Amino acid sequence: MDRIEGFGLYLDLTLKKISETYLRVFKKNNINLTIEQFVILQRIDRLGSDASQKDIVETNFRNRATTSRVISGLCKKQFVKKKRFKSDLKRYKLIITKHGYLELDKAKPHIKKLRDLSQKNITEKDFNELLLILEKIRNNYESFD
Repeated sequence: MDRIEGFGLYLDLTLKKISETYLRVFKKNNINLTIEQFVILQRIDRLGSDASQKDIVETNFRNRATTSRVISGLCKKQFVKKKRFKSDLKRYKLIITKHGYLELDKAKPHIKKLRDLSQKNITEKDFNELLLILEKIRNNYESFD
């Protein structure tokens, strides 16, 4: 296998393995979230009482449509409520419900274990080199016309 083919293949294989593992752990522990839903729920929690859908789009590195679809899924599960800001009726304020906090709290210890697992046998030097290489790959693609 040549180097060029290897980047995409190994990135894809690694992301698939990570996703499979998270989903398997979620299922085993009756966590009613997708990985994206967890990430957005956690982001809303971190942004606090002024979390808006626009803030989530800007900090989630996903497009508006994808983020909106994930938030709608969280609303359908009654983990999040959307309300308009009193000062700005164009923006939605996102509020985590009691059920949402329960699900988030149920997921957090498993997320921590999985994140710790991802760093097993990886030194800080290894990690920094990986970030540098990934940044170089991303920058290479950003320069593509």
